[in-house]
Amino acid sequence: MNKLSSDSRARIISALIEGNSIASTCRMTGAAKMTVLSLIREVGTACAAFHDAVVRDLAVERVQADEVWSFCAMKQKNVPAELQETIGIGSIWTWTALDADSKLMISWLASNRSADAANALLSDLRSRTSASNEIQISSDGLAYYIDGVAKNFPPGDATLGQVVKTYGTSSPQPGMNPNSAASRYSPGRLLSIEKTAAIGEPDMKHVSTSFMERWNLTLRMQNRRFTRLTNGFSKKFENHCHMLAMTMVYYNFCRKHQSLKGQTPAMAAGLTDYRWTAADLLSLEMWSAAEAA
Repeated sequence: MNKLSSDSRARIISALIEGNSIASTCRMTGAAKMTVLSLIREVGTACAAFHDAVVRDLAVERVQADEVWSFCAMKQKNVPAELQETIGIGSIWTWTALDADSKLMISWLASNRSADAANALLSDLRSRTSASNEIQISSDGLAYYIDGVAKNFPPGDATLGQVVKTYGTSSPQPGMNPNSAASRYSPGRLLSIEKTAAIGEPDMKHVSTSFMERWNLTLRMQNRRFTRLTNGFSKKFENHCHMLAMTMVYYNFCRKHQSLKGQTPAMAAGLTDYRWTAADLLSLEMWSAAEAA
C-alpha cells in the first residue's frame, strides 16, 4: 500500500467513483484487491470526517429528502432469522437530504427503513443548517418524515411537503405480459401524484422530490454497489459506508453539475472556490490525521 504512487492512488479512486467495481478497478490499474480495499477504507474514513467537520452552518431554503434501496451480503429474504434485525445485513436504505438550490448533499445515512433512521437523518440535517431562516423540506409520503421533522425542528423553523405517488400493480405498459422479464425489470405504472402539506404551510409549487430522484440515478451510476442486477453489491457494511462517503464528497466537491453552469455543488454552496480532483480527495487523509492530532 505504501509503495503506491500518488498518481496510482488517484487512478484507483477515479475508477471507483466512476462506477467501476473493485475487480474491474484491479484489472484497470494493476492494483491488488486488498490494496484497493485498504484505500477505500482510508479515503472513505477521511471523507466522512471531512464532511462532518466542514459541511456546517448552511443557509439553505429548500431541501429534498429521500431514501434509496440497496443490499449488503445477501438479499433480505435470504437473511437468517437470528440476523433479520441486524443493520448492514440484507436490505440497506440510504437516507439523503439535498439542497434543492446548490444541489449539495447535506446529510446521508445508511441504515434500515425505520423511524429511528428518519429521525437520525433529520437530526443531522438540523445540525448542519443555519437557524436564521425557515427551511422547506420535501419528501415522499413516508410517515416517518413527519415525526422526524416535528422532533428535530422547532415550530416555525421548518415546513414539510410530501409527494405521494401511486403506482399500479399491473404490468408497467398496456399489453405487456405481467409475468415477462420486461415487466419484472420495469418500473410500475405511475397512476397519480398528490402533494400534501404535512407540517406548516410549504410553498406547494416547490414541493418536489425530482432533484432527489435524479440524484438516486447519479448514485446508482457512480457507485457500483448500488447497481442492480449485478454481483457488485457490498459484501461488508463497513466498506459500503466508506465507499458511500467517498461518493458523497466526490459528488459535492469534484463533479460538475450541468444546472450550476459547470460549478460543483460545493462551489455553489460557497464551501470552496475551485473544482476538486481525485488527488484532492487523497489529501483528505492528511487533513483527517492532522485534525485527529
